[in-house]
Amino acid sequence: MEINEKQITVTSPLLPDLGELNNLLKEIWTAKWITNNGSFHRRLEKELASYLKVPYLSLFTNGTLPLITALQALRITGEVITTPYSFVATTHSLWWNGIKPVFVDIDPSNCGIDPNKIEAAITPKTTAIMPVHCYGKPCDTKAIQEIADKYGLKVIYDAAHAFGVEVDGESILNAGDISTLSFHATKVYNTIEGGAMVIRDEQTKKRIDYLKNFGFAGETTVVAPGINSKMDEVRAAYGILNLKQVDAAISARRKVANRYRESLRDVVGITFFDDMPGVRHNYSYFPIFIDAEKFGRTRDQLYQEMKDANVLGRRYFYPLISEFSTYRGLPSATRENLPEAYKIADSVLCLPMHHDLSEGDVDRVLNFFHK
Repeated sequence: MEINEKQITVTSPLLPDLGELNNLLKEIWTAKWITNNGSFHRRLEKELASYLKVPYLSLFTNGTLPLITALQALRITGEVITTPYSFVATTHSLWWNGIKPVFVDIDPSNCGIDPNKIEAAITPKTTAIMPVHCYGKPCDTKAIQEIADKYGLKVIYDAAHAFGVEVDGESILNAGDISTLSFHATKVYNTIEGGAMVIRDEQTKKRIDYLKNFGFAGETTVVAPGINSKMDEVRAAYGILNLKQVDAAISARRKVANRYRESLRDVVGITFFDDMPGVRHNYSYFPIFIDAEKFGRTRDQLYQEMKDANVLGRRYFYPLISEFSTYRGLPSATRENLPEAYKIADSVLCLPMHHDLSEGDVDRVLNFFHK
């Protein structure tokens, strides 16, 4: 079948003005300082900490390395309770640290880890909980912290989706011991590749900065077996420019989300998330959940129908992390232990969601639901 209409992608990168970027590149070229904590790197850390309303922030070269480094910094060992409903980097960070993931089912109201299932999974080997703010929807951070305090556990939030998300004016990134962010090109805010760690105190920030630079605390002093995960000056400059326009991008995404909701509200067999009271959302994704019997088509049939018409959705997250070969043999990876996660993974489809979508693009997406 010949496709004449343009491709509508599930996401599109937020790009800074090329002229402005060239001006900053000229400054970098003149300074000849392109990595190792240069002026743009230091500036972006400060500007992001201010924008995100967090005390300290450390930049990384991608979003996976802050997870790996957070586990090292907090000296996490043994077992960590986490969710199967996430991108594989969440659990891979545990595996790379020699930590056993213990999967707990999700709460379908936000697709985050279900606090009511956590205590039953705790063993003498448990040292931490690693929840995910899935689709930028805040976890029940209060309930999770109460459990962590009760059992003396650390909490590391994978907040890859939660850039700028606030609850009652407070950044969601301030929950737990550490939160990590991804600035990958697919995210609401990006530095092409990149990421960050949100830290509560200056001493821990200093330790993190050592760990991401081979453990160097000075020219001849290495205080820990660190790695190299620093962000370079080019991407820091790119990030400074994107920070100026991210609010406008989020506003555009909000309009798309509202149109989807208005149009899909009465479609039988389709459900989705509404905004949560008191939450500043970033509209990073627009997942819908398909009841095939009521809707008349399966999720995969709709996904393929859209793809054939050059409209790209994404089955995100499918399959579950617990279904991949590395993890499927774990005792906690069974369908019986994770009924809600399996149900959601088998029914989810993320619709195109980004700042570049035109009204016509949104109409094309919605036409698949009104035939």
